[in-house]
Amino acid sequence: MHGRDELLAFLAAHGVEQTTYDHPPVFTVAESGEVKAKIPGAHTKNLFLKDAKDQLWLVSAEGHAEIDLKRLHTVIGSARLSFGKAELMEAVLGVTPGSVTAFGLINDTAHRVRFVLDRTLAEADRVNFHPLTNTATTSVTAEGFRRFLAAVGVTPLVVDFAAMCVIG
Repeated sequence: MHGRDELLAFLAAHGVEQTTYDHPPVFTVAESGEVKAKIPGAHTKNLFLKDAKDQLWLVSAEGHAEIDLKRLHTVIGSARLSFGKAELMEAVLGVTPGSVTAFGLINDTAHRVRFVLDRTLAEADRVNFHPLTNTATTSVTAEGFRRFLAAVGVTPLVVDFAAMCVIG
């Protein structure tokens, strides 16, 4: 499993410029307000989910987005969704609760996880995710994030959470 240092080296090797800000651990969006205020760009909340057919999902949404888990499955074409167990998340994405991040896709070499990206993040100039640990935030440009996703072989399903519909 890749950790923070390997992730940052991977980003550099793929021409993704990044800035990483160290900070005290944060476990929830609510706890991270002070940290986020100091870092430019769109901030995220990330959910590791499993559907009733055992398909794994990672949802990355803008920090203030409201995600209706009771309806989301109808939008993304999954079976009913619930939160994935911490042990499974650690085994597949290499992260622990509070550190869930789209950068965890670097560890999903078997491509077990389907990635759902909030339209707001897809259209942002700069996005911020934990670098596999909740003691830092890594900021990349939209182009850099697209380059990361391409390098790990992931095509996101872009969802407009305000309208609850798939884009494109």
